[in-house]
Amino acid sequence: MRESINFLSQVIKNPAKIGAIAPSSKGLAELIVQEAQLQDAKVIVELGPGTGVFTRAILEAMSPESDYFALEINRNFVETLEFTHPEATVYHDSAEAIGEYLKKHGHEKCDRIISGLPWAAFEFEQQQSLIAKIHDSLVDGGLFLTFAYFPLNHLPNGRSFYELLSGKFTSVQKTDTVSNLPPAFVYVCEK
Repeated sequence: MRESINFLSQVIKNPAKIGAIAPSSKGLAELIVQEAQLQDAKVIVELGPGTGVFTRAILEAMSPESDYFALEINRNFVETLEFTHPEATVYHDSAEAIGEYLKKHGHEKCDRIISGLPWAAFEFEQQQSLIAKIHDSLVDGGLFLTFAYFPLNHLPNGRSFYELLSGKFTSVQKTDTVSNLPPAFVYVCEK
């Protein structure tokens, strides 16, 4: 309940930066982690963890030997994550800085990137820039996972985002829709 209230207060303060009306569902978090095959990943990056719904699932599913960190631009969400998940390394910074933080952790690339970023709230140029940095940060065969809302994926912005992913990644798969507010599905993109 506290998580939902915190999330709603941030939506009211920053509607264009949050891009959602409620935290992601547990079912969506379980789906994205299942599709990410985290047991095989050595380096995992989470972008836009928000209140930590995906974070919790990632930490439970990943190998103890994996290196994990998250980038979150909302200071309130960073403080929430520091309290609720003190074992997680969360930086208050933009997803654009992914390369800097990989180097800080001693890595050139990562195996998995899981994103809770509000893609529909970004201008197309910002989407392009972020997707290019995400693609460049992955090892060959690495996975980028993000979600989209159904049926918003059929609107022009949703279609252009899918085309952007398809133009950059070797493979882009779409999962079935899961219960969420609104209903959502996961894009699984392989470099």
